[in-house]
Amino acid sequence: MHGLMMDYPLTIDRILEHANRIYGDRQIYTKLPNGSTHTYTYADLYRRAKRLASALSKRGIQIGDRLGTFGWNNYQHMELYYGIPGCGAVCHTLNIRLFAEQVAYIIEHAEDRIVFIDASLLKLFEPIAAQVSCVEQYVLYGVDSVPETTLPNVLLYEDLIAEGDDDYPWPVTDERTAMGMCYTSGTTGDPKGALYSHRSMYLHTIGMLQANAAAITSADMILPVVPQFHVMSWGIPFAAALAGAELIMPGPFLQPGPLADMVQDYKVTVVTGVPTIWMGVYQEVQKNPRDLSSIRALIVGGSAMPRSMIEAYEGKLGVNVVHAWGMTEMSPLGTICHLSRQHEGLSQSEQWDVKAKQGTPIGGIELRIVDGDGQELPWDGATMGELQVRGPWVIKQYFKREPSAESFTSDGWFRTGDVCTMTPDGYMQITDRTKDLIKSGGEWISSVDLENALIAHPLVREAAVIAIPDEKWSERPMAAVVPIEGQTGLNVDDLQAHLSAHFAKWMLPDKFVFITEVPKTSTGKFDKKVLRQQYTDGKLA
Repeated sequence: MHGLMMDYPLTIDRILEHANRIYGDRQIYTKLPNGSTHTYTYADLYRRAKRLASALSKRGIQIGDRLGTFGWNNYQHMELYYGIPGCGAVCHTLNIRLFAEQVAYIIEHAEDRIVFIDASLLKLFEPIAAQVSCVEQYVLYGVDSVPETTLPNVLLYEDLIAEGDDDYPWPVTDERTAMGMCYTSGTTGDPKGALYSHRSMYLHTIGMLQANAAAITSADMILPVVPQFHVMSWGIPFAAALAGAELIMPGPFLQPGPLADMVQDYKVTVVTGVPTIWMGVYQEVQKNPRDLSSIRALIVGGSAMPRSMIEAYEGKLGVNVVHAWGMTEMSPLGTICHLSRQHEGLSQSEQWDVKAKQGTPIGGIELRIVDGDGQELPWDGATMGELQVRGPWVIKQYFKREPSAESFTSDGWFRTGDVCTMTPDGYMQITDRTKDLIKSGGEWISSVDLENALIAHPLVREAAVIAIPDEKWSERPMAAVVPIEGQTGLNVDDLQAHLSAHFAKWMLPDKFVFITEVPKTSTGKFDKKVLRQQYTDGKLA
């Protein structure tokens, strides 16, 4: 027997309809490249997204067609988030920080028919366009006239929108229709596409709004620092609209100073970004103080936030840090870390230990950890295993690829590649990536634990740990350390002594190198692949 409930398709246009009707006067601010600020409302976003969807339909865009976006976080990119899926097409966000050859491969693999380009990034995109053949039209936004360019078939975004109708009827009625796509950053092998459906993104949005997740409401002002090309800005543009939260979109101003200014000037309550961003902002406000007291949740993900940085934000700035974890393949949110009543009796230091974990799974996501033979492991807070996930916003295969045993289990779980522990009450902590664990003499050493301890040293700005080959032990840890600017007194003996308070002697790095910056991926994570190539003669690369 089925329930007698309405068949209400969970499509993205329903989010925008709700935002327009209930929160139409709420503001969306955008920092423009010329330094000015663009301001409009959700009602304006609704009207322009609808005209965009209408114009695309008139130009022959069909349900399922892929359309690329190449831009910063701004109001036009928000319109693309809704207008493209609004006509039934797939909003394919392109990573502006990848090499031209990688972006060209992704465009060709996705078969994008149109690419929308922020005019400030035109020169960056031109070498990419020379390597693709599938794109029929390039649409420029952020300019009033077409600049000199090598791109063929260029159309202005405002001219395109002018072709659309205000009363365009949203055509998507099947919630399983594809609506968005993001490619993995491709640190190993070719990038792979995660193809999201209207249903999966709607449910992910509901998941984000849970009280035990991001808990976004109409009282919030959100600064999404995480780029719109990175897992659709962690879903913030959809969650903010459904909740009626206001937004300050940073555009190209992702440096610590401007970000700190935005928090202060707009009384931002929620910010989202990777740890390297918040390390930079912390150093900035130490030199040039800003008022960050409006922040109720500094949501950090992408990689583990060092405990020392959590302690610095909370202990010195009074900013609540909310650790989260997810993946491109998960739309992305999987877990989030909040203290609960059971932690009320803990000391401040013990609470920071909890907040250094990635947290509990949000409603809709299931987790398990397994050993090398695929056997499920206990949630005892100590046993390490490979993390596997499943849920309604987790992919079941990659775009144009059959499911493989490397990525999916025979019983339908996604293999994340992360190694973690789970406490009995469901708090997950990443100990490493499977490819980054160091196996020395048959024993595992966590590179993440060593990195977090090194970054806690008062003279260390960044640190990354990799495995280097060793004839006796197979692998040994090596630490690449970036001293705080202007500090010349940091030495190996100090670092060894600092680590010795937390690790057994056999776990300590055999080698330390001092560098000016840890290489980073296009999404701001430490790129250990580059370090391995530099320091292992390719033996472990």
